Amino acid sequence: MDKILRINMGADGGPKTTTGSLGNYAGLGGRAMTSAIVAKEVPPLCHPLSAENKLVIAPGLLSGSLAAMSGRISVGCKSPLTGGIKEANSGGQAAQVLGRLGYAAIVLEGAPKSETIYKVFINKDGVKIAADNSLKMLGNYDLVEKMKKEYGDKIACISIGPAGEMKMSAASVAFTDMELRPTRHAGRGGVGAVMGAKGVKVIVLDDTGMPNRSPKNPEKFKEANKNFVQGLKKHPVTGEGLPAYGTNVLTNVINEAGGFPTNNFKTGRFAGASKISGETQAATEQARGGVVTHGCHKGCVIKCSGIYNDKDGNFLTKQPEYETIWAHGANCGIDDLDAIAMMDRMDDDYGIDTIEMGATIAVAMDAGLAKFGDAKAAINLVKEVGKGTHLGRILGNGAAVTGKVFGVERVPVVKGQSMPAYDPRAVQGMGVTYATSTMGADHTAGYAVTANILGVGGKVDALKPEGQIDLSRNLQIATAAIDSTGMCLFIAFAILDQPDTFQALLDLLSGFTGANLTGDDVVALGKSVLKNEREFNFEAGFSSKHDRLPDYFKNEPLPPHNVTFAVKDEDLDKVFNW
Repeated sequence: MDKILRINMGADGGPKTTTGSLGNYAGLGGRAMTSAIVAKEVPPLCHPLSAENKLVIAPGLLSGSLAAMSGRISVGCKSPLTGGIKEANSGGQAAQVLGRLGYAAIVLEGAPKSETIYKVFINKDGVKIAADNSLKMLGNYDLVEKMKKEYGDKIACISIGPAGEMKMSAASVAFTDMELRPTRHAGRGGVGAVMGAKGVKVIVLDDTGMPNRSPKNPEKFKEANKNFVQGLKKHPVTGEGLPAYGTNVLTNVINEAGGFPTNNFKTGRFAGASKISGETQAATEQARGGVVTHGCHKGCVIKCSGIYNDKDGNFLTKQPEYETIWAHGANCGIDDLDAIAMMDRMDDDYGIDTIEMGATIAVAMDAGLAKFGDAKAAINLVKEVGKGTHLGRILGNGAAVTGKVFGVERVPVVKGQSMPAYDPRAVQGMGVTYATSTMGADHTAGYAVTANILGVGGKVDALKPEGQIDLSRNLQIATAAIDSTGMCLFIAFAILDQPDTFQALLDLLSGFTGANLTGDDVVALGKSVLKNEREFNFEAGFSSKHDRLPDYFKNEPLPPHNVTFAVKDEDLDKVFNW
């Protein structure tokens, strides 16, 4: 990956492409690449939907190689949801394909001078951009089917649904999976709205005729890859729990721990958890001829995804992930797997973040628009978003906007972004991450569930403030580095517990790049990414006062443990004191 593709959507005479060398961005990938470009090239005070913002799509350092687990991709911009810097991460096939095509990043710049929307086609021969208004307001599923008919089935697609075209602040960017379905999403922060503002409906990638990227030291790379895979397979989380039940293996675990946010974060346990658990979901998939163990991209060995069929045995959606099961399930008081799967399908089709959508519906329920537990009403609210009605546009702009419009005080957001599926009172390390992450409330930014709940990488009492600052800090640094490699974040379970697996990862990176990397180098990379992001946010108007949870988490005890978030503000301000 030795080049950056820039597409100026506002050029005179229509969109223009330029392909240049990496320059100052050499050696970067994934989140390190997206955050570096956004921090250097986007004015921090610009409007997120303006021509000055840029959308950066970057595969990881290892993407396009034979390295296991290296198929993640980063999407970066100034976020319409938070007003700060954003990196949203996704699986799917695009990272590997883009890597093999040689692109370290695609940068969408400027803004079109008309309402025309465009499709972009990239293969070994170059880049073609064409206006195609027949694609307007298509859902992601119909859009991809249309691209298959036009370009064949050896492609990968990056696209937006109607939510992105309508520039909703919760809009996602979709990536196709191995079955060429738009089921993987860079969901958080409204990145789909920025792609919509650039007038790009879909980017089609075809790497036919392109070889895998070659490591600098093939023998070291091959041996390290083998040891790395063995390490992932022998860890109980990556080798047993996730392959057996997917990410939804966590529902019973987090519910038992009392940290499963229910009815808009009013309690930490959901009576209907067993009906929507990973175990129940896997049994349902098997009974209907679905798939329980499945990778979202080639080279995945954890295989935490799956395929969920409807009652008639027909494909409905990918296996709904834990966050989606929680967001559309417990948080809305819904214990119907089929209803949750239907909303997951609709979210993917409309192109909207399932976490933000579920949190928003729960806030709307608190406002009286529907009753907790009413699955039919929840589905109808998602439909409003897809249709772009006045109500739908409110909901499609997220929980914070919905709370303001309907006068709801208890809105679980930080920096405008809704909290995921762990109540910060019962999992206090997650509360630190939610409060201080550069991304707004984001579980993936520093997944403290590891030591708080699972006992991975040590043990820190989830209900007490002690040790949470160091835990979150170290995880945020490590995550920023992992997000830059193209590696799936789930490798963290094994590398935190197994020093030999961490060494295998270092050897894998070293064998590929030709460098001799150490753990200190990984830490330095993570810190450099966070430094770029924090400096951008500071220039955009953020301060330590924004690194806080809503007051009710400090004042309102959470059943069943009846605890409040107890980490002090002055300690939150120490997270980035390294």
